[in-house]
Amino acid sequence: MDRFIDFFQTFWRYGKFGRVSTVPEWLGRRYNSKALQVIVSVLILFNVYYIVGQNVGLATIFETVIGIPYVWGIIIGVTITILYIGLGGAFAQMITDGIQGLLMAIASILIFVSFFWTIGGGINVFGELTSQLNAVDPNLTKAIGGVEGPYNSVLAIMAVQFLLFSFILMPHLLNKILSIETEEELAPFTLSTGVVLFVISTLMVLGGLAARVLFPALDSADAAIPMYVIESFPTIISAIIIVGIISAILSSTDSLYLGVTTSIGNDSYRILAPLFKKDLTKEQIDSQSLKVAKGSLIVVGLLSLYISLDRPESLSILIQFSFSAILSGILAPIALGYFWKKATNYGAIAAVITGAGLYVAFTQLNLIENIYLAMFFASLASFVVMGIVGLLTATEKHEELVLKKTV
Repeated sequence: MDRFIDFFQTFWRYGKFGRVSTVPEWLGRRYNSKALQVIVSVLILFNVYYIVGQNVGLATIFETVIGIPYVWGIIIGVTITILYIGLGGAFAQMITDGIQGLLMAIASILIFVSFFWTIGGGINVFGELTSQLNAVDPNLTKAIGGVEGPYNSVLAIMAVQFLLFSFILMPHLLNKILSIETEEELAPFTLSTGVVLFVISTLMVLGGLAARVLFPALDSADAAIPMYVIESFPTIISAIIIVGIISAILSSTDSLYLGVTTSIGNDSYRILAPLFKKDLTKEQIDSQSLKVAKGSLIVVGLLSLYISLDRPESLSILIQFSFSAILSGILAPIALGYFWKKATNYGAIAAVITGAGLYVAFTQLNLIENIYLAMFFASLASFVVMGIVGLLTATEKHEELVLKKTV
């Protein structure tokens, strides 16, 4: 935990020192490279698929709980989210994310408590859950699952752990670190968010396992939690939990929208506009980049709506494709930029292109079908490429840019 806090402190200090507000901007300042900033901002567009995943999740809840057709659920979900962000902007996100996260944590705890009457077994509830899962499908309780699915080998499971460790570097999460006002808030923020994230991610997975027992023939795995909640709780409690789940979706989605639109306006337009219109003043660039960011909210929303209409086979796989593509590109530049004196802008650019490019090639050309292994090997390749390019291009000028813990 101390190493995480130390990393975030250095990341935050450098962000405040450089007056940056986004991860692409942070990388651009760290490596003194506007080209890198623009390239990473383009990479952030993979978050559109993450947004699609949130749209699908919201529509699935509407479909399962209220009976609204999937297509109308998508339209309603996208409309609500765009209005929510458009009216409140970043301020609404900052104020409500904490509340929504707390609601989701409460919902997760309630789902866990329900095991005592849905699964049974008393204090041996986990043993009972294991037995019932084994009765549904013996592969569900094996250390390594069956031949199908992404968790079918020890290496794949190790790659999942690598992904979970890397997830803290997602831009829409690191942006929260950059938004903190004082350094004294970093430790309590890191600890509290870590605890809440652990509660939500762990207990909701257990809820999915319980739903697998109660509804073994469910058509869509994405409907497992909503169905479990409806069948396991009184109407009022079910409504509270569903609100908690919707809150989590809105919390993630508004962060993703703002991350994408801010990157378009701040990290792409602000850098590229002066190259095409050299007579623009700083005030004009600031004003126009804000307009571009606001306008891109509608464009991104409509694009995500269009993609969402074709329902994906797996909500989880779609979301993981999105952030794995981003992490494959930015993991090496952030990690090596933290401590390695020979981390150069050329190496960082090569790493971003190599990592993201290989991940897309691995998954779309079926070179590596397992998405977790694809991310692991793509990330490993980006580290190797950045190391080689860094050794070949490093100068004293580059070494002066290494992060200082006292900036």
